[in-house]
Amino acid sequence: MGGMRQIVISDDARALMNIQTTPVERRYVTAEVRMVGKVDYDETRLGYITAWISGRLDDLYVDYTGVAVKKGDHMVYIYSPELYSTQDELIQVLKRSRGQAGNDSVFPDVGDLLEPVRERLRLWGMAKEQIQEIEKSEKPSDHLTIYSPMSGIVIQKNRQEGDYVNVGDRIYKIADLSQVWVMLDAYESDLVWLRYGQEISFTTEAYPGEGFIGRIAFIEPVLNEKTRTVKVRVNVPNISGKLKPEMFVHGVVRTQISTGGRVVDPHLVGKWISPMHPEIIKSNPGDCDICGMPLVRAESLGYVSVDSKEESKPLVIPVSAALVTGTRAIVYVELPDTDQPTFEGREIVLGPRAGDYYLVRSGLKEGEIVVTNGNFKIDSAVQIQAKPSMMTPEGGGSGGHQHGEGGKPSKSGQGKTKISSGVPAEFQSLLQTLESAYEAVAKVVELKDIGLFHNKIHIFGEALSKVDGTLLSEHLLMMWKELSMLLNNDVVEGRDVKKFTDVDRVFKVLTNNMRRVRDQFGISHDVQMSHPSQHQEVPSVFKSQLVKLWDAYLSLQKALAGDDFLLAQQAITLFQTSLSSVDAKPLAEDAHQVWKKEYSNLVQILQSMNQAEGLKPMRGHFSLLSDELMVLVNTFEPEGFGTVYQLHCPMVFGGKGAMWLQDDKQVINPYFGQAMLKCADKVELIFKGQTEEHKEKHHHE
Repeated sequence: MGGMRQIVISDDARALMNIQTTPVERRYVTAEVRMVGKVDYDETRLGYITAWISGRLDDLYVDYTGVAVKKGDHMVYIYSPELYSTQDELIQVLKRSRGQAGNDSVFPDVGDLLEPVRERLRLWGMAKEQIQEIEKSEKPSDHLTIYSPMSGIVIQKNRQEGDYVNVGDRIYKIADLSQVWVMLDAYESDLVWLRYGQEISFTTEAYPGEGFIGRIAFIEPVLNEKTRTVKVRVNVPNISGKLKPEMFVHGVVRTQISTGGRVVDPHLVGKWISPMHPEIIKSNPGDCDICGMPLVRAESLGYVSVDSKEESKPLVIPVSAALVTGTRAIVYVELPDTDQPTFEGREIVLGPRAGDYYLVRSGLKEGEIVVTNGNFKIDSAVQIQAKPSMMTPEGGGSGGHQHGEGGKPSKSGQGKTKISSGVPAEFQSLLQTLESAYEAVAKVVELKDIGLFHNKIHIFGEALSKVDGTLLSEHLLMMWKELSMLLNNDVVEGRDVKKFTDVDRVFKVLTNNMRRVRDQFGISHDVQMSHPSQHQEVPSVFKSQLVKLWDAYLSLQKALAGDDFLLAQQAITLFQTSLSSVDAKPLAEDAHQVWKKEYSNLVQILQSMNQAEGLKPMRGHFSLLSDELMVLVNTFEPEGFGTVYQLHCPMVFGGKGAMWLQDDKQVINPYFGQAMLKCADKVELIFKGQTEEHKEKHHHE
């Protein structure tokens, strides 16, 4: 039995459609990131000549910008009366010091005044040799020569001869062009491939055909909201001086990709690199030769080592094989061992694009044959046959198959053909479990808690994997094969979402696919929250420990009903303490595994509740906590709980409703508190010993 997207064509049709295929394979692929930018000055190699003393510029030895100077070259001749008076003070102090030498005196040693005067002159820019010359000649000067502090090119002249300057005024700006920066613009979609220390090659318009090499030294942490780009800085040696600031450049980073889209650089495997100067790479730990900082492992910067195992190579398909529909794509797989060319459509989850390939996250296996040319023609043929395709994801009619009356679907889905007849009871039970898992996902979406969403979508995936399609036959099996493929893709995407917008997008698709499951297999959307869990026989000593959890839950329920946030926080803390004290050693292996799962769920829910900053998010998590308590009641039938009532509020969470538990039937609504304290449409006695069963129904009081 083929799938809903399967199509058979003749050999002649295949030739006319010019269908070409390629095997799905595991291989390292290279992503090329192309960027444009400009050469810029290295900010760490800029120097300034400033006035360290007020005065008049009598002579500027560098008349224009662009002149090359060396360290120690004279640059400025400045006149300053203040300089003259201080030099004269130095000479007078020196004379008095010499006259006082050898004489005992009650007055302080004049020599103690020498060093402060010398220090003042040094702070004004006089060299030690200049000060010594003044002391030797005993002739003060009202002029000072300022020397270049570094070698480089004068790129800015801020003053003219005859100008008066104050302390701190800039006179010249010097740049060392033996190393320059190249500032490139990277699009946000390319950032996934960029890493500190990566080698980059680039060309300039001034030297066509000549390549330059550098390493990424810095990736700016902020995005330019106007250009939607991020600045990437490259350190480039420029001993020849060919690279001039403001030159346009075109750069390329070639990144080798491993499984999961991770970056591999064989040249950095096992190496140690400077966190400030990427050009410093060593085979052993040590310090940077430039700044002295300790070297770090390349792996700590986001690289992964090259693994000889095939599993480290990503699963890839050519770009032309994918009919992209967003984060997913439709591919057509050629089925082997068929009498005529047979192709099956497959929805897959794509990873990032790397050059001429897409990484595949889910939906294909190594060795399968995918169509790389002619796939649009196959998709058109599938669409003509009213089967699911890229343009019509649900196919024509009822997903491309009519199993009864068609017609226009109503809001309740009555126009869709339900094929619940012939569905085995065991399969229906598995779908009910899947529906319960979906409802849990729906609740955490309302809470905007990504961590809990990951947990619940994972549980949904586990429930999906347990739905045994072999229980079905013929068209039922074909239908489930299609829907389970779509649901599995929802799980794959949902496990890795990092933003609330992506959570909403994935959940919207999941909701639509679950609607199709309900329509096709006839399960009820209104899954009873009291759906019985598998009962576990456990020792009384374990059951009695759960009473503390029940007491803490009741305290929390009453605090929320009373709109008391502080009291609710105390109840949560009590619940956490009680939970951590439960000893599971008396449990048998099967019961222990069940408890381990529920314990993990409780811990995560309580952590989220503890972080809630108000009653609204806390009440959302309380719904999940109530579900877990219900599981404990049904699974372990704990002694000491006494009477347990299940109550349901139909209006909370935008009309989706939620249940909670109480030890009596007097409605105290924890979701609305005092605003709608008596809101409940159902009160049901669910636990009291082994024999008593009682149900009550209530409407809004």
